[in-house]
Amino acid sequence: MKNILKNSIRVSIILSAFVGFVACNSPKAAFDNIDVNQFEKLIQKGNVQVVDVRTEKEYKEGHIKDAQNIDVLKDTFAAIAKQKLDKRKPVAVYCRSGRRSVQACDILKASGFKTYNLLGGILEWKSNGKSIEE
Repeated sequence: MKNILKNSIRVSIILSAFVGFVACNSPKAAFDNIDVNQFEKLIQKGNVQVVDVRTEKEYKEGHIKDAQNIDVLKDTFAAIAKQKLDKRKPVAVYCRSGRRSVQACDILKASGFKTYNLLGGILEWKSNGKSIEE
């Protein structure tokens, strides 16, 4: 009985150490997820490229001021981004709700860009009373 208890404790300690090790060494997100207020402050600071990764139709319905439209769903997204964007400046990325922008941030990060993702996308932006342009 004592041996079973000792073995159970050993296994628990080993598993705890393993879980802690894995958690400490898990890869960090390739980009920063930021909320609406942080996104707005980033834009206001300047020296950031704002990219709307929705479709052209969605972009024309309303977008954040000075945002460039590069549709992440197009096969040419990476090539167009490399052509239009400056790798020396960070890129603030958003879409409608935050899903496509994650995909875009992954692609941009792999191409050497520092990226920020707007959590909740333009829907969250608008629900916080922030302005858009048409």
